[in-house]
Amino acid sequence: MIDISKKPEASWKKWLKWIDDYFEVPFLVIGMLAIIVLITYQTIYRYIVSNITGGTAIVGLEEASRFIFIWISYLAIPLAIKQRNNIRVDILYDRLSDRWQKMSWIVVDGCILILTAVIFFMGIDHLQMMLKYPQISPALNIPFFIPYLILPIGFGLMSIRCLQDLVKQILESGLKDTLIGVLIVAVIFSPLFLDFDIPAMAWLFGYFVLFVFIGVPIAMSLGLSALATILCAHTMPIEYISQICFTSIDSFPIMAIPFFVAAGVFMGEGGLSKRLLGLADELLGSFTGGLALATVATCMFFAAISGSGPATVAAIGSLTIPAMVERGYSRGFSAALVAAAGSIGVMIPPSNPFVVYGVSAQVSIGKLFMGGIVPGLIVGFALMGVSYYYAKKNNWKGEARKRTFRSVGKAFWEAKWALMVPIIILGGIYSGYMTPTESAAVAAFYGLIVGVFIHKGITRKNFVYCFTESCSTSAIIIVLMAMATIFGNILTIEQIPTRIATWMLAITDSKYLILLIVTILLLFVGTFMEALAAIVILTPILLPIATKVGIDPIHFGIIMVVNLAIGFITPPVGVNLFVSSGIAKLKIEEIAKAVVPFLLAMIAVLLLITYVPSISMFLTQFVR
Repeated sequence: MIDISKKPEASWKKWLKWIDDYFEVPFLVIGMLAIIVLITYQTIYRYIVSNITGGTAIVGLEEASRFIFIWISYLAIPLAIKQRNNIRVDILYDRLSDRWQKMSWIVVDGCILILTAVIFFMGIDHLQMMLKYPQISPALNIPFFIPYLILPIGFGLMSIRCLQDLVKQILESGLKDTLIGVLIVAVIFSPLFLDFDIPAMAWLFGYFVLFVFIGVPIAMSLGLSALATILCAHTMPIEYISQICFTSIDSFPIMAIPFFVAAGVFMGEGGLSKRLLGLADELLGSFTGGLALATVATCMFFAAISGSGPATVAAIGSLTIPAMVERGYSRGFSAALVAAAGSIGVMIPPSNPFVVYGVSAQVSIGKLFMGGIVPGLIVGFALMGVSYYYAKKNNWKGEARKRTFRSVGKAFWEAKWALMVPIIILGGIYSGYMTPTESAAVAAFYGLIVGVFIHKGITRKNFVYCFTESCSTSAIIIVLMAMATIFGNILTIEQIPTRIATWMLAITDSKYLILLIVTILLLFVGTFMEALAAIVILTPILLPIATKVGIDPIHFGIIMVVNLAIGFITPPVGVNLFVSSGIAKLKIEEIAKAVVPFLLAMIAVLLLITYVPSISMFLTQFVR
């Protein structure tokens, strides 16, 4: 007889494994697709259909999209926890032995679990309050209880994923190392149970530095340090934490971030980067160092699509680094050039750091986008100049083949769908017809259509990946902003930005010296902290100082983003260097040496736009 009793068991195991690996994925794919379609429909209907038919748009689309956006943001973080894909500082971790690295994950998971568990229970308490005192959403007319369900669900899933990772690490590390890890966690949190008379500022920054140093993701470090300060200094009721986690990201402008990320992913997977490179090579490939010049130009093109430095390096570097090596360029130079040029991805709009700064500083994102164009172009030309010098020195000649108006025209035609993206985004914003969020949604929808139906680079094999990658990448930024809001509220309550501003202005009230101090500080911070994290943490501290000495908030935002973009190529946390290193298969040390000339050129440009505001500000006058 055939024993069929094992078949259902095997089937159940497969289902359990699928749920364990992919539980969040369907929600992320459906949710991201839904908000892209809803906002695109709303935009098209408002500006095209309603003008023709005279009809009115469906009420509540924007509110529904915001609620879905919040849900997928918090559902993507459990997946990031499972994959250990979070923004964190690895300075200490990289110097630990293998044994202590494993032990450090027990400490990190323990810290994350404490935060997610607290917000989980606070979320349940908040829902109970909503049941007792019901509130209705203004547009959809649904109880706020429904969208707020994501707090216990999302943070509950984060706790589960964290527990899974913790158990896996415990089994790998053994009992002894596990106990050491647990003891370290207990020591870290023991001051919370002792009656120390310490100022709130010391609790907040002391715990934040500690958590960042031991490798806790920066978003969680912000939340944990805020939680510790609330418990020790009683700065605000702990019940507010869960509410802030929802209200801080219930914002239409913030929704631009996942849309811009999605547009970049769709374009990269859809094959548009290859066509952009073909156009740039056709225009510049015949000059000395032609392929290097074409690489920088392609990064500038792709910057107008992706809004991300690492994404630009990944999309362009995978094509250009092997090609440059094949044409005789040194591998170190090729990797360094792409890493440096990838930084332009956050200067030329669209730019996720500009969106984050705009929301944090409450200034026009459209003006920030316009202000970033010229600095991005100048950085690009500066990198081209350095490339040309080294190409001349090393006799790296261009590709000797005939280029005609017809061949250039053909390259333009093949790249036409990619070249339309900046027109959609910037044209929509600066014409006044679309907000940055609406233009981002339309660009994402356009990129999806082009990738699936025209270039057919997005297929059944990578369709789900495109959406989960977009959700995961953007969710890490969104949750960082949510936790930074809690952190920032404590800063405001304790008047810490005012104190720091008073202290700095007591040293000097010279605008030029303040700019120099801020520049040096940001360059230093950029060496060990990711740009987006630095923006959400430092904007509420540094912006009041800048405005008091007469620096325009838009100009200051441009300075800040360009400054922190340089951090993409400065060790030990230069993310562009890591991406480029992986593509070129070179050690970070080798690329770091080769990137020095490009780094110096970028610092020179930074000083130029810092002390000559008109360079970046003259275009902003054309934005309403």
